[in-house]
Amino acid sequence: MPTRHDIRNVAIVAHVDHGKTTLVDAMLKQAGAFAAHAAENLDERMMDSNDLEREKGITILAKNTAVKYHPKSGGDPITINIIDTPGHADFGGEVERGLSMVDAVVLLVDASEGPLPQTRFVLRKALAAKMPVILCINKTDRPDSRIAEVVDETYDLFLDLDADEDQIEFPIVYACARDGVASLTKPEDGTVPADSTNLEPFFTTLLETAPAPEYDEEAPLQAHVTNLDADNFLGRIALLRVEQGELRKGQTVAWMKRDGSVQNVRITELMMTEALTRKPAEVAGPGDICAVAGIPDIMIGETLADPENPVALPLITVDEPAISMTIGTNTSPLVGRGGTGKGADAKAAVKDRKVTARQVKDRLDRELIGNVSLRVLDTERPDAWEVQGRGELALAILVEQMRREGFEMTIGKPQVVTKEVDGKVYEPTERMTIDVPEEHMGAVTQLMGVRKGRMDNMSNHGSGWVRMEFIVPSRGLIGFRTEFLTNTRGTGIAHSIHEGHEPWFGTLQTRNNGSLVADRAGTVTAFAMTNLQERGVLFTDPGTEVYEGMIVGENSRSDDMDVNITKEKKLTNMRSSTADVTESIVPPRKLSLEQSLEFCRDDECVEVTPEAVRIRKVNLDARERARAASRAKHN
Repeated sequence: MPTRHDIRNVAIVAHVDHGKTTLVDAMLKQAGAFAAHAAENLDERMMDSNDLEREKGITILAKNTAVKYHPKSGGDPITINIIDTPGHADFGGEVERGLSMVDAVVLLVDASEGPLPQTRFVLRKALAAKMPVILCINKTDRPDSRIAEVVDETYDLFLDLDADEDQIEFPIVYACARDGVASLTKPEDGTVPADSTNLEPFFTTLLETAPAPEYDEEAPLQAHVTNLDADNFLGRIALLRVEQGELRKGQTVAWMKRDGSVQNVRITELMMTEALTRKPAEVAGPGDICAVAGIPDIMIGETLADPENPVALPLITVDEPAISMTIGTNTSPLVGRGGTGKGADAKAAVKDRKVTARQVKDRLDRELIGNVSLRVLDTERPDAWEVQGRGELALAILVEQMRREGFEMTIGKPQVVTKEVDGKVYEPTERMTIDVPEEHMGAVTQLMGVRKGRMDNMSNHGSGWVRMEFIVPSRGLIGFRTEFLTNTRGTGIAHSIHEGHEPWFGTLQTRNNGSLVADRAGTVTAFAMTNLQERGVLFTDPGTEVYEGMIVGENSRSDDMDVNITKEKKLTNMRSSTADVTESIVPPRKLSLEQSLEFCRDDECVEVTPEAVRIRKVNLDARERARAASRAKHN
């Protein structure tokens, strides 16, 4: 079959924070994608264009870029289309989409940490698609690097994932992406490769390993929609890979929808990616990754084909969701008000609030367009929906994005998505990999034991750190991370991926302490906080507005306690020697959105507004809660 030797399509896959985006930065700079003066002023991690990606230091959305590589031996330049994929399994839908666009994979592994759970996840997807793999050992300059051991661990991982003979014979490149240096010769541990000054060995290996796209000259047009974008002027933009035939600007094509129907549409705009920008183009051939406009309702996984001979490509499939939570409208007494609910600023902000059920539902429907791994189901209530996703982080990212757009919501405690097999309930499990110093090994084992975790593997590298692998039910990891970091004094590293489904593990008791619940509306006073801080850990500052049923702290005991956190000091006209003794207030514990979701119990939920994240009881009335508890006890 004829091939296009002027194109290579590759995806860079790795675990979180192993340096994918930094490597893409270096490739763009060295391939001359930017003028010399512009390259000096570029931000780090240029591909992480989303605010949340920059703040959290992780890639959330799969993005593509293209570099023009000029071979040193001469000859025509070669376009290398690079897909930068997320390293977190919660965004697995993005990884699967990214892999559907490429012909080879660069597997990036940290020279110290070695293969971690997400490495296993993304590699399993690549091997299942029968793609050739290039192993790149990154961060060779780390003082604790152990290059030879990491290479052996990666070979073991390939064998573990049933790679075939061709896939196991992978080339290895050693790199320090931050310095833009790569070599085919193994450097000493903790050093930058000395026999190279650039990424030339990496580019050469990539061109030799990644196959050029093949096509059939007689085949009709077939182009697969793999991603969606939007433009203020062009409307919805479909990112697609042309598998066969040619796509031209102004051409009429057959749009093959998910429901099986076919509609003829016209391509109003055709664009190709160069570096970080899209430029207008007239034609895209087999193997090209391009963007088209003119089809307002096109969806991911659909096909653009020849109108006279339409042949659909297979739809993109993703793994089943494992975690769900309820997202509904804000029902608290402070709905539609600013951070404190007072002042002109708060009234002005109310105009931009999105607090109605219709607005929340429209936003969730919009998210479904571009996020193939998400599901939205109706519930018994007309103002709440069950949102299912891969993991807690993916759902928390969605809530954070909506919050920044001005939405106010009530978020239920995350739950697991179960399924029934032969009349038995099965729940999702995770493979948890934990790296901790040896002295915290007992604390971690005890922590996982409470969560019904089963140890699968343990290894000691002799550096004072132990790596343990557990199979644990997904619901056991809800609220795990905060407790884990506390018990390991912030030194532990934990990562998990979806492992499969196993029979229901039984009841889990993960949070031992109850809540301190405000028993009336008002403003928090320093006087009340001073009296309450010995009862537990408080979450609120003096001056914060609270309402009945809002959780203001964590009780030191296992049961909930209703407290008056708005109590004021009564003033008299008499003074005494002890009247003005000052007492220090312990700084309150500020919970982030993820920590608030982890903290929730079954009868609690999280109120999310643009200014504040508050934890509250589902039932705000204390007497109603007492009646419900009594009924549950007698039943």
